[in-house]
Amino acid sequence: MTAKQIDQLLTPQQSGHIPRAPAFIVTLYGDAIEPRGGTLWMGDLVNCCAGQGISESLVRTAVSRLVAAGKLVGERIGRRSFYRLTDQAQAEFRSASKVLYTPPPAARGWLLALKTRGELPDGWALLGNGVALAPNRTDIARPTGALVSGEAIGERNDWPGLAADLWDLDVVGERYRTFLARFDAAEEMLRDRSLHDLDGKTALALRLQLIHHYRLAALKDPRLPREAWPDNWPALEARRLFVRIYLALASAADGFIGRSFSDSFGLLPSSTEVTDLRLDRLRREAVSLTG
Repeated sequence: MTAKQIDQLLTPQQSGHIPRAPAFIVTLYGDAIEPRGGTLWMGDLVNCCAGQGISESLVRTAVSRLVAAGKLVGERIGRRSFYRLTDQAQAEFRSASKVLYTPPPAARGWLLALKTRGELPDGWALLGNGVALAPNRTDIARPTGALVSGEAIGERNDWPGLAADLWDLDVVGERYRTFLARFDAAEEMLRDRSLHDLDGKTALALRLQLIHHYRLAALKDPRLPREAWPDNWPALEARRLFVRIYLALASAADGFIGRSFSDSFGLLPSSTEVTDLRLDRLRREAVSLTG
């Protein structure tokens, strides 16, 4: 791997991959801050975003918008400002973390809702006349009304076409492919072990990029049964890469957080019960994905 490839991977402004400030701040809080209490000093937030090519003015504007949206709450102590997640935002982050840091539950067949009433929960697609379809997963909320569960029978080649009509699989698939293309250089670094030797600041910057780009696809993925997957569906390949890179960066990135990020009480811990549980689950998943 050339030095230019590494620079492009680790320095977003070199490759035109500067993330939008609000979305990146959400990524930062969800990965690094929420499991460590949910509060961060504004100076640390500005410095972390600067490593992604996001200016201080953009950070402050984005924080103001997140406060207005009910995601962050500010507190001033002396000359320092601290921002913490609202209870609503913490609940949203914890829900998203189940997709990012826990092996996502597989779909085992389908759910059919008959004569549904009210708004459909996430993951459901309306077929018409109050009938809706969803993958049968443990994390799928059930709508009101009669429900039927079952498995696909007959001609399975019909399922990908039906699924493409009901869910936005083209957009999700393209986001997964963009993620894979973005991190193919990191895959090479994994093979030669150089990814494990990055300094803490760089490791955290790369991990936040990893999560930011992966979540754009994973949180929109309806995670359908396999018979409904389009040809060459990239979700599993993207998941393998995400898990492997995250684990390779974890020690250095978490150590940097413990040395560099602070809330109103002092430095944040390098690890917590929540971060330890995340890593344990990802390690177990890594074994199953290569098994």
